[in-house]
Amino acid sequence: MQHHHSFGRGTRQKFSKHHRTKGKISIRNFFQEFKIGERVTLKVEPAYHKARYYPRFHGKSGLITEKRGDCYSILIKDGEKDKMIITHPVHLQRSE
Repeated sequence: MQHHHSFGRGTRQKFSKHHRTKGKISIRNFFQEFKIGERVTLKVEPAYHKARYYPRFHGKSGLITEKRGDCYSILIKDGEKDKMIITHPVHLQRSE
């Protein structure tokens, strides 16, 4: 029989915060705005579960293609394929 497991299985270290940053979510990060074509890095906010992406894409960077409601659509490269991820801005960081 096939093993059944949840979406966040095996992400205790990957999605955990440093002990100094634990607590309330930063309002600045929650309401941050991005422009289309801007480069961002996927960095999960563990305290906010909505609009979280698949754990394999943690740490990847991509380009913002459009805004969908409160969230953004990001185009990333996964191996040879281009993939589109829709996530909340609290899970995004600007790349330089």
